[in-house]
Amino acid sequence: MAVDALARDGFALVSGVLDADGCAAALADLQDQTGSGPGSRDLLSLPWCQRLAVQLRGCAGLSGLIPHGHQAVQCTYFEKSLGTNWLVALHQDLAIPVQARVEHPALRGWSIKEEAQFVQPPPHVLEQLVALRLHLDDCGPDDGPLRVVPGSHAMGVIDSAQAAQIRDDRGEVACPAAQGAALVMRPLLLHASSKARGSSHRRVLHFLFGPAQLPYGLAWA
Repeated sequence: MAVDALARDGFALVSGVLDADGCAAALADLQDQTGSGPGSRDLLSLPWCQRLAVQLRGCAGLSGLIPHGHQAVQCTYFEKSLGTNWLVALHQDLAIPVQARVEHPALRGWSIKEEAQFVQPPPHVLEQLVALRLHLDDCGPDDGPLRVVPGSHAMGVIDSAQAAQIRDDRGEVACPAAQGAALVMRPLLLHASSKARGSSHRRVLHFLFGPAQLPYGLAWA
């Protein structure tokens, strides 16, 4: 079951989350967001994206994967093709978007991305989060699918030297996905992706879901 896979491996692939018409509608809404770069982090401020997040939250196929009470706190758009091509080295997603900087010894790695404030909270905060990568196109082996290291989400924050060794020890799994499928994952899961080699697009909406309240006086952006 997907719930068991998420707990055990840190990821689960769920097919048929959005039908072809829904994917086409999302791509139409994204027309003004596509530029020369790989994507945008600020989509959740747009009404259509907020509606899609609510739709995903209530999707029967995703039942049990997004904790009760969690809300969408970010949506990032990624576009990869031969014309807009890039790779991502092995990493964990450690930064979250917040309203304002808060001085606390548990908070580090403050940064500004697309005019938004980001911070790296402690692992116990990151462990609560769930990411959902909604595929708007078919993503085959040649389209730069995500590659993940199963079980690495349960190992806390991992430095780069350890990450490479853990991948060598545990192996990695490629995650091709059909249009409309969702790859649900824990942000602490080690993951990477290669450049696209095929001729298609790989367009993904990456939603982040988290608890409504954050500790340390933080608030979601």
